[in-house]
Amino acid sequence: MKNHIVSAFRLTLVMLVVTGIYLGVVYGGSKILPDRGNGEIVYNKGQKLYANIGQEFKSEKYFHGRPSSVNYNAAGSGGSNKGPSNEEYLETVQKRIDTLKMKNPEMGNAKVPVELVTASGSGLDPDISEEGALYQAKRIAKVRNLSEEQIRNLINNQTEKPFLGILGPSKVNVLKLNIALDQLK
Repeated sequence: MKNHIVSAFRLTLVMLVVTGIYLGVVYGGSKILPDRGNGEIVYNKGQKLYANIGQEFKSEKYFHGRPSSVNYNAAGSGGSNKGPSNEEYLETVQKRIDTLKMKNPEMGNAKVPVELVTASGSGLDPDISEEGALYQAKRIAKVRNLSEEQIRNLINNQTEKPFLGILGPSKVNVLKLNIALDQLK
C-alpha cells in the first residue's frame, strides 16, 4: 500500500512539473505575439471593440456574421450541442435560412453559405467566408446606395487569405468589414 501511495505522489509531482512547463510555454508564447495574448483590439468612434469576438449587427446596412447560440456573450461561450439530426436544430436552421432569404431577396435561390445559418462551436466566431460576405453584397449596396462593385472591392480588400497560402480558408472579419464599410464615401 505504501508503494502505491509513493508512486501516486511521484506521478503527481511529475505531472505538475510537466503541465507547469506547458502552461509557461503557452503563456510566454502568447506574450511575444503582436497582441500579447490580449485579443485584437479595434477602436471605432471612441469605442473599444475586440475583433476576435463575434459581434451582433442587426441593421440591414451592415454585414451580418454567424448566428450565436450564446447571444454573443463572451463570458459564456458555447454551442447549442444539438446534432444535425435534431428536429429542433433543423427547425432553427430552416428559420434562419428563411429569414436570410427574406432579408436578401435579390439573391433568389442562390446557395446560402452555411456559416450564415449555423452557429459556431463557441457561438462567438468573428469571421465569415468570402462567399458569406458576397451573399450579402447586393443588399448592402442597395441599402447604402453604393455600387455592388464598390462592395465587392471592399470585401476583396478585407478578405484574409489562408496562412502561407494553403493553411485554412479565406475569411472576412465582420467587425473590420463593417468599420471599413462605414468609412466608404
